[in-house]
Amino acid sequence: MSSSVASTIKRLREQIRHHDRAYYIEAAPEISDLEYDRLLDELRDLETAHPELITPESPTQRVGDGPVDELVSVRHARPMLSMDNTYSEADLTTWAVRTAKQLGTNEPIEWVLELKIDGVAVSLSYEDGRFVQGATRGNGVVGDDITHTLRTVGGVPLHLGIDAPPPRLDVRGEVYMTNSDLVRLNERQTAQGLPAFANTRNVAAGSIRLLDPKLAAARPLRFFCHGLGDAGGLPIHSQTSLFAWTTSAGLPIAPWSQAFASIEALIEYGREQIEALHELDFEVDGFVVKVNDFQQQQRLGATSKSPRWAIAWKFEKYEATTTLARIRVQVGRGGTITPVADLEPVQLAGTTVSRASLHNADEVARKDVRVGDVLVVEKAGKVIPHVVRVEKHLRTGRLAKWRPPTECPECQTPVVRDPEGVYIRCPNVHCPARQRERLKFFASRGAMEIEGLGEKLVEQLVATELVTDYADLYRLRSEDLLPLERMGKKSADNLVTQIDASRSRGLPRVLNSLAIPHVGPRVATILAEEFGSIAALTEASVETLAAVPEIGPVIAESVHSWLTGDYGRHVVRELQAAGVQMDMPSEHRARRDGPLAGKTLVVTGTLAGFTRQEAEEAIRNAGGRAASSVSKKTDYVVAGAEAGSKLAKAEKLGVPVLDEAGFRDLLAR
Repeated sequence: MSSSVASTIKRLREQIRHHDRAYYIEAAPEISDLEYDRLLDELRDLETAHPELITPESPTQRVGDGPVDELVSVRHARPMLSMDNTYSEADLTTWAVRTAKQLGTNEPIEWVLELKIDGVAVSLSYEDGRFVQGATRGNGVVGDDITHTLRTVGGVPLHLGIDAPPPRLDVRGEVYMTNSDLVRLNERQTAQGLPAFANTRNVAAGSIRLLDPKLAAARPLRFFCHGLGDAGGLPIHSQTSLFAWTTSAGLPIAPWSQAFASIEALIEYGREQIEALHELDFEVDGFVVKVNDFQQQQRLGATSKSPRWAIAWKFEKYEATTTLARIRVQVGRGGTITPVADLEPVQLAGTTVSRASLHNADEVARKDVRVGDVLVVEKAGKVIPHVVRVEKHLRTGRLAKWRPPTECPECQTPVVRDPEGVYIRCPNVHCPARQRERLKFFASRGAMEIEGLGEKLVEQLVATELVTDYADLYRLRSEDLLPLERMGKKSADNLVTQIDASRSRGLPRVLNSLAIPHVGPRVATILAEEFGSIAALTEASVETLAAVPEIGPVIAESVHSWLTGDYGRHVVRELQAAGVQMDMPSEHRARRDGPLAGKTLVVTGTLAGFTRQEAEEAIRNAGGRAASSVSKKTDYVVAGAEAGSKLAKAEKLGVPVLDEAGFRDLLAR
């Protein structure tokens, strides 16, 4: 045997491990599946010709020689504990406060949020970097030996990709299957006359307990690492440093894992991620929240069943199966063209669902959604239902692929794609669809609050070309409105009166109403208070805008671009000509004498007589500052129904808490 064969085998193994890392760890494959299979075949042929060079950790040895007779029990080096859980943000905050008290209230704590994968918990044991044993959780103390099937799981390295690995290492994680892999698996099952699998978790749970590893290998399972049972003396001191080390060792971790200095920031991030669940190709049923520091974890300890330093923050999740009737697109006020799935009505979480979000054209293509398909739709928390996967094994006939529009369905302007490559937009600011959506928002309660200017009336105004943009509203006369459907003299007079009253809403409301990207009520108020007038705001540079607290470069660039562009300048000029107040309200100048002068208040929960924006505006009108987070510098927290983490933090810090009646009393002083 020549040394060149051994070196070729070594090179092929290194190449395959490199591509495994790119695929499973970095989610950025560099070669196609076919090219990967060719590398594996080449290595397998060489090892067959030279069996003396085969090693247990070679990529070709993922599938053993034959099935095992039965699953035998193995004892975990350390117990695999389950976690307490909650579905409530308030309970999560209470847990965090209790945890902090156990450590000492003045001791800083970092909190880590991780995805809670809806799979099967397993333990992997490594000796000198080589995978030697895998087991199920079992009863937490004793599990089943499933080494033979775990060797077939993608993402489980047979040898850790680091120099000088510890003599012994126990890795904890989750075996799962992606939705796209389940789609392909069910297509194969149906083609072979076998029953389809119901969901990804059932496949994972059943597959890892198979006696024949070849059967398990035919089911594309994957693995995410989330912790260690025995760190083997590694110099790792926190969950975040653990993730850095495991990634370098070739052990994949779930995306979105992040550390936060406060539980409030973690909860806010978690809410955002629930909105983005559709981006994931695997199932989650919540988050796991952990104390980051290992020394703090050790001091907190555990009960007989659960660690005191971790908790599962779950959300209600419901699934249903229905048929896709059609795909239509909506044009938003910013021009974004969004595909929407019209569904055969189906019961989901106690309500009848007839539509689901498809988010963007790339997602439709990735999931290969076609009209006539049977879809699995999911609702998590309060988020609009989204499509989880297509049941392709139930697809009948040749269904046409959906193609995104090349021009706006409303005005026929050629669409443009965002620089990020995800969204397509209608660039025509005069597009009737964009006009309708802008006007609806402009008249809404959180913006210029024009009572009586509802969706149907806006559609008529745009269709008849009585109104094409904001300033046209202020030119309307009662007699212009009378020919419209269901419009009498009294209704017309009332609407004109309401429109006239909106002229004096003030700069914060105007800025919020103009649909400037990244500008909502809070950003609008910050900018209005900082610059005082639309003229000063328009003259500000990007650098000046970005220097304003809570603004930053992205918002600054968006605001500057809109205000200095042709359309923005036109809108501002026309609104000023229509008599719309584009400065801070006169009462703002007298706020220093208001009942809340110098006070900082935070509003949380739902108030009966105020929207959040109205309550914060009342605070500012009374001379106070409306803040978004609670600190020791907060003077009062105004708590309505379903107040959550902010209320809990106020109680922890001893900040006075007001109900709605107390808030009104404070304003009236």
